[in-house]
Amino acid sequence: MAKPLKCDLCDESATVHLTQIVNNQIHKIDLCESCAEQKGITDPNGYSLADLLVKPGQEAEEPLEVTAGGLVCDECGYTQREFKKTGRLGCESCYATFANLLSPALAGMHKGERHKGKVPARAVERKTYEDRLNSLEGDLQLAIEEEHYEDAARVRDEILDLKKSTKPEESE
Repeated sequence: MAKPLKCDLCDESATVHLTQIVNNQIHKIDLCESCAEQKGITDPNGYSLADLLVKPGQEAEEPLEVTAGGLVCDECGYTQREFKKTGRLGCESCYATFANLLSPALAGMHKGERHKGKVPARAVERKTYEDRLNSLEGDLQLAIEEEHYEDAARVRDEILDLKKSTKPEESE
């Protein structure tokens, strides 16, 4: 059985589901009846998904350097009006220009405002294996150069044991 969808703004059960296609990109939002009413969903020309993602009470404060049409990115000329209409940015500099508009929207969509990313467990294991192997090979080379052959033999055995016991999967 499918899990019921939650409102993207307040986590209540969503009953209003909107899809907007802008420049061949699909943007979806799920709202409860109350949030849909508060956002004025009954007027299809009166909102954009970028406007809807701001939770009540978190509306962004606009900085003082706003032109008559809103903020404008110095780099690409993208305007606040274009951002609100499409929910997209024009360039890398737009993130700084529209930061006050983005922060509340990101906080509403994610656990935070910064993407921390994830590293697959296999990648971590492989890196650890390679780091350990490189360290041992360096130790082996040093022991040979310094003519410490007993140490070199011990390190060689460690390398062989490491390769036998934790051989990572070859590229699949």
